[in-house]
Amino acid sequence: MFATFGRTLELIKLSWGVLQSDRKLIAFPLLSGLAFLVFAGVMTGIGSGIGLLDRMGSEAGLALSDIGVLAITYFGLAFVIIYFNAALAGAAMVRLAGGQSTMSEGFQMANRRLPQIAGWALISATVGLILQAMRSNSRDNFLSQLVLSMIGGVWAYMTFFVVPILIVEGVGPIEAIKRSKSYFSKTWGEQLVSGFGFGIIRFIALLPAIIAAAVLSPVSPVAAMIVVVPVAGIALAVVNALEGIFKMALYEHVAEPQLESTFFEPQILSGAYSPGGTQAFH
Repeated sequence: MFATFGRTLELIKLSWGVLQSDRKLIAFPLLSGLAFLVFAGVMTGIGSGIGLLDRMGSEAGLALSDIGVLAITYFGLAFVIIYFNAALAGAAMVRLAGGQSTMSEGFQMANRRLPQIAGWALISATVGLILQAMRSNSRDNFLSQLVLSMIGGVWAYMTFFVVPILIVEGVGPIEAIKRSKSYFSKTWGEQLVSGFGFGIIRFIALLPAIIAAAVLSPVSPVAAMIVVVPVAGIALAVVNALEGIFKMALYEHVAEPQLESTFFEPQILSGAYSPGGTQAFH
């Protein structure tokens, strides 16, 4: 377990080297966060204007129009995240191959896959909405909550490579899910460890924001927000960019091992992502 964790951290360090060489990759998660907040704010305003927020907290039930607004909100939020992740994946692919990626190039790649991205956003939002509804209906049942969390986790890992597949292979979302599942069967252990590793890194990156919030909030909530929001946003953008680079590099190794990466030596990836392969780090 410790050897696997060490290998994953080594790959994260290599991803950091890629990000250091092309820092504009951080812009994709930053823009994603801004677009997410803007869209969420617009839909919240619409929901408030039509009385949706009031009905959600009452026993009157939701109208058909309310369900439509919620569906659009879920789809839109999923689309925003997936679109910018796809643009990041495209730019990272160029950079990993030794090219000089540009933001416009990343967005152009994502724009060429808009139908596939929209299809995947629809599937992702639908699955998320169903799981959330099931969690809400079984709120007092610990076993059901545990099972639903496990299902959500398995779904996340099975679809780990969907965005790189959409960008590189250009297939539809259903086929991308199938291919991602086949790649998952080869890398499931390392995916679990990488998820845990990035979780730790994300927490460490957020520590300055957490400390700033603890210190400033009792003095001035406004000052705390002014400091904490941008610090937390930049920290999350850096970690998300790292994760996007890591995912694209791993995808290329698993799906197209014949390709050479400027930053990730083949023997390192092979050592990390083949059964029992630990020699690359010894």
